Amino acid sequence: MITVGCAGFAVPATRYFKEYDFVEVQETHRAVPGPGTIRRWRREAPAGFEFGLVGPREVGQENFRSGDVVGKSLETLSGVADQLEAKLAVFVAPTDFPCSRANKSALKEFLKEVRSRYATIVFEAGSQWAPDEADSLAEETDTIAARDPLLQGLSERRVAYYRLPGPAGHKSRYEDPAIERLAELAKSATHERVHYVFTNVDMFADGKRFKKAIGL
Repeated sequence: MITVGCAGFAVPATRYFKEYDFVEVQETHRAVPGPGTIRRWRREAPAGFEFGLVGPREVGQENFRSGDVVGKSLETLSGVADQLEAKLAVFVAPTDFPCSRANKSALKEFLKEVRSRYATIVFEAGSQWAPDEADSLAEETDTIAARDPLLQGLSERRVAYYRLPGPAGHKSRYEDPAIERLAELAKSATHERVHYVFTNVDMFADGKRFKKAIGL
């Protein structure tokens, strides 16, 4: 089962809902969407549409250590999840989050805690972690480690989550050869379930091209 989506509504939500079945809600990373916005998304979303929430940035800033800041942030996120019926949450580590023993331990405990709140937990450990190291931690905690398949290859786990940040950063777009390569990887993968989420500036168009390339 392949799901394709974008990091946020790159176009008006009504148009987005006609093209995709999944979105990573980015607003929850820095604040909380207004109640009117949340109600409108829920009302306009078609049956079967899936909302994923990006965890509050305070969680990463605290290096996933438990405390009042993280606790309050998670409670706020849970409130949005309840309103959107979101069962997937994505937690992104800061770029300077090293793969140390202390950080592994803290992240492991954090993932075990939030795993009870959502059906699916995804984490992106950052560039200082080897993909297999992150996958190993994901295996221990029954979560999913996100990765860029074009740079880091496919995960060997049965459930995967791929984030596509652009070939040269957020403001770059994927040219046709990259989309074709991504489609080849997708067709060769043996996952039971997988999300492909475009997070670059041209994500709406790039995601559509990828969907066409894999026959969705």
